[in-house]
Order: sequence, then structure tokens, then C-alpha cells
Amino acid sequence: MNAQVQDWDDLRLFLAVARAGSLSGAARVLGVTHSTVFRRIGAFEQRMGVRLFDRLPGGYALTTAGEEMRDSVLRIEEEVAALAMKVTGQDQRPSGMIRITATDLLAVGVLPRHIAAFRTQWPGIEIEVVVADTVLDLTRREADVALRLGNPGQETLVGRRVGRLAFAVYVAPGPYAREQGDPTHGDWIGYGAAHGPLSRSLARWWPQMRQVYRTNSIIAAHAAAQAGVGLAALPCVVADCDPALVRAASLPEDFMLDLWILTHEDLRHTARVRIFVDFMAAALAADADLLEGRCPCKARPAEA
Repeated sequence: MNAQVQDWDDLRLFLAVARAGSLSGAARVLGVTHSTVFRRIGAFEQRMGVRLFDRLPGGYALTTAGEEMRDSVLRIEEEVAALAMKVTGQDQRPSGMIRITATDLLAVGVLPRHIAAFRTQWPGIEIEVVVADTVLDLTRREADVALRLGNPGQETLVGRRVGRLAFAVYVAPGPYAREQGDPTHGDWIGYGAAHGPLSRSLARWWPQMRQVYRTNSIIAAHAAAQAGVGLAALPCVVADCDPALVRAASLPEDFMLDLWILTHEDLRHTARVRIFVDFMAAALAADADLLEGRCPCKARPAEA
């Protein structure tokens, strides 16, 4: 390797391709086009004077030189991320950008009105929401704050449980609802392995349930239920506010998922991050009745 690496962006690009194993996967992560990744990775290899990837029918595989570079660049990435965390953590201005990651359910069904209220109170702080079912890595600054369901399980993250998300069974109203309202015999909208705890619980409660439609997205399941595809287990915070749905049944057990708000320990004292985390924790605590399925208008299953 007889050339100098001139740009940290080149190393980020290299790592993205190495992690994804494809140009298209790296392009999605970096938010650029496939052709841009192709052009830049070729130029990077040319400057370095070595082939870093083998182009295979199934994707891009690291060469021996590429593996050595990956190991070195990973160490550099850790150092850059640690430095950025420490510098950002000293920023006490209530302004700037906060990057938030959340699933589609939380990004669509929970966050918008709270972010609107936050922006009214703190107009100098800008918000970017990254909708992702995969868990973005806060330690690599892929996001500053995460709103997640379930136990975070990472030692370098700090945060708090800010609520619990209740689910119930919903169906579109109308003549079809009477037939569909029986969870034992009605058509179901299922989730498969994408939402493991919920899918396993539904299969245990109603082993004979007939799943006629499956999706990896709760928001997509919500839309399918609105259209009359069948019964769906949906979070009460979304479905109870929807006049196009009625509760067909409660879940046999008190099924709830913990809702956490998290950030990296080096960012916890950054003004804009601290302000947002405190604001959101208070807002979600005030939403406890709605999050936990105690909305008065939908507290009882619809009558047949």
C-alpha cells in the first residue's frame, strides 16, 4: 500500500462495503447511489495501489489486504468515534442537530406530535429521524438517541424506561367485523419472525389462527387491518386513536413491551441531547394511559 489515505470518508466507504458485502448495501447505509460507491471504491483502490475486494457474483469479498485494512480501519473508527463523543459531550449549547433512530411504529405512531411540541419549545434544535428496524449503533454515532422496544443490553448506553406499550386485537368495523371478531376463526394478519415476542405469544394463545397475510411492519399491518384484510394485534397507542378500527378482543395475558430512550454515555451531558431525552421521557410518561391501552373510547371490546 504505497499511497496515503487522504480522506476519512474513503475509509467509511471502505468499511460500509466490507460490512454490507455489496455496493447496494453500502449505498443504502451511506445514503448515496450505487454508482457513487462503485466509482469511489475503485478510485480508492487505485490510490492505495492494491485490490481490497474480490468482485464475486454474490457480492464483494475482502482480499487478504482488505482484511488487514479492515482491522486497522476498525481501530481508527473506534478512536474517531470516541473523540467525537467526548467533544460533542462538552457542547452545552441548546442548538444543533439530534439524530434519532426508531422503528416505523414509534416514528409514525408515537413521535410526531411530541417532536412538534419539542420544536415549539426548542426551535434551535433540529431533529432527524432514521426509521430502521435494525438497531443502529450509537457507539459509532449512527444516531445520537434511540427509542427502542425491549431491554437495550449495551453497557456503553445510558437511558431509562419511559413507558410500556400494550397491544390488543383490532379489526375494521362493518358487517365483516362480526365474522372476523372471533380470534379463533377469523383471518389474521401475522408478523412472522420479525416481531418474535408478539408472534410467539399469538401462536401460543391461538394455535389454530389462520394467517392470511404477513408483514414485517406493524404500520403495514395497521394499514391492512384498516382495509379489512383481517384481525391484527396492534399497539393500542396507534389503533385506539383510529376510528377505522375497533377492538375485537383483548390479549389473553397482560402483553406489554418496555419502551426505552437511550443515548451513549459520552453524550448524556450534551445540552441538546439531555434536553431532548428529558422532554421525551416526560411526554411519554404523560401518555401512559394511551400507551398502556386505557383509552376510554376503546377500553371495551366492540359488541358483536
